[in-house]
Amino acid sequence: MSADTNSTIELNAKDYKGKVDPDWCPGCGDFGVLRSLQAACSTLGIMPHEIVTVSGIGCSSNFPGYFNAYGMHTLHGRALAVAAGVKLANHELTVIVTGGDGDGFGIGGNHFTHAARRNVDLTYLVMNNQIYGLTTGQVSPTSREGMKTKSTPFGSIEHPYNPITSSIMNGATFVARGFSGDPKQLQELMKMAIQHRGFAFIDIFSPCVTFNKDNTYEFFRPRLKKLEDEGHDPTDWKAACEKGLVWGDEIYTGLYFQTERSTLLDEEPIMAEGVPMSQRPLAMTDEQAERIIKRMM
Repeated sequence: MSADTNSTIELNAKDYKGKVDPDWCPGCGDFGVLRSLQAACSTLGIMPHEIVTVSGIGCSSNFPGYFNAYGMHTLHGRALAVAAGVKLANHELTVIVTGGDGDGFGIGGNHFTHAARRNVDLTYLVMNNQIYGLTTGQVSPTSREGMKTKSTPFGSIEHPYNPITSSIMNGATFVARGFSGDPKQLQELMKMAIQHRGFAFIDIFSPCVTFNKDNTYEFFRPRLKKLEDEGHDPTDWKAACEKGLVWGDEIYTGLYFQTERSTLLDEEPIMAEGVPMSQRPLAMTDEQAERIIKRMM
């Protein structure tokens, strides 16, 4: 629930249902991610108008249209850059970035690196289906070696990208992994990520039932082990990296790493005034502002 100055408002997952119904394939893992975020936000009591979802391009990047909040469907691989601008403009907003492995780790890999390094106060949810689904089944940065796709008919020769170890080593202060087939654990991870101050990243296994016949629900279920069941210490940087390297008969989900470090907002002197930049008067005349807008249009 969320309280304003006059009353207490009860929220439930349905309050975050967008006006557009998802057009994902039946059985797509992204449905589980959407439902989990709706449940997490309702439990935290964050009002829809206090949230902004930002996405790039891809099946999963259609997310802002399906979630009742402010939303931006941006350019391929550029969601984190846009989201950082949103957060700097109004730090009081809860900014959630959604996308896929191609969008986030391929064309958007550079932004991923530097958003983590700068510790921008965002929550980044990557629906990792290990394939390019929107373009009907090409190899992605996280596809396994030897995987046969439309772009690698004889099997991929590339070593897959590891988002867990990469995000930890690049400076992310919250790193976790979830599975769309385990909404209970995923909702808890999302709640923790949203409440975390700093760059919070969750790698989410979200099976593509149409184009990826390797990394299916049946593939993941017997292999996934929860870090919390093994007594993993998420403050141990080295142990987190070691767990992130495990892939095979066992693959870990849960909170890998969490630490506290000053955010980009903390280090930016102009933010010390506390008032969101979007609510401050422009340091120019209306005429000057109009000229700039006309020049950019």
